[in-house]
Amino acid sequence: MMRSCNLPSGAAMPVLGLGTWRMGESARRRAEELEALKYGLDLGYPMIDTAEMYGDGEAEEIVGDALAGRTAKPYVVSKVYPHNATRSGTIAACERSLKRLRLPRIDLYLLHWRGGARIEETFEAFHRLRDAGKIADFGVSNFDLDDMQDAARIDKGLNGSNQVLYSLSRRGPEFDLLPWMRKRSIPLMAYSPLDQGGLLRKAALKKVADEVGCTPAQLALAWLLAQPGVITIPKSSTLERVKENFGALDVKLAPEILRELDRAFPPPNGKQPLEML
Repeated sequence: MMRSCNLPSGAAMPVLGLGTWRMGESARRRAEELEALKYGLDLGYPMIDTAEMYGDGEAEEIVGDALAGRTAKPYVVSKVYPHNATRSGTIAACERSLKRLRLPRIDLYLLHWRGGARIEETFEAFHRLRDAGKIADFGVSNFDLDDMQDAARIDKGLNGSNQVLYSLSRRGPEFDLLPWMRKRSIPLMAYSPLDQGGLLRKAALKKVADEVGCTPAQLALAWLLAQPGVITIPKSSTLERVKENFGALDVKLAPEILRELDRAFPPPNGKQPLEML
């Protein structure tokens, strides 16, 4: 069984999913991207993360195609653009996403980043969508600690997750954001867990991966999966990498390996600005 994290609502969210950032941007790559998503679902990935921003909605269309005809649906995450995140705009954007995904409900619906609309309006819309059964849970993305504290004033204790840039080579959230979220049982979704492939070129990562007997990508993902309250969503359009990433679930990291990774990729010793890609 796939491990999961519990959201403040009590719902369970899988710890590993398929990312779709930059899918849907090229008609030439569409068939390859669709095949990768279908293959990942066949392997057993229980979650897909997408957004109305990705390919201007085309990524959601591809996800809808990948889900078509499947009896068992994965956990689906999508996001609303900040400029659509007014009270009425959020509801309209969600309806468009549901149509592209061909789903009656989105499991987790996020504000993609803060900007434009007042978050009071966005969260009011989230509550309305939840009450209407259009979404099961809601959350945010690219929120630093002060943003999360603002959201906590109006979320009625139901802010389900915060999706941020987090990996072995970008550990800033560990200083204050991640501890704050853990105290409130709000899972952190780590996007770009391989740092856009840059992490895989690190000699230190390959050295430790050889010791463990896995690939560098599997080690980087296994490290995230070993963190309490952390979920990750690697994206790939190649079948080999989709399968390789899924193998991270079988990698167990001994305490001495975790200490070696801390030496190679030190945790932050002070507050760092939240990074975005």
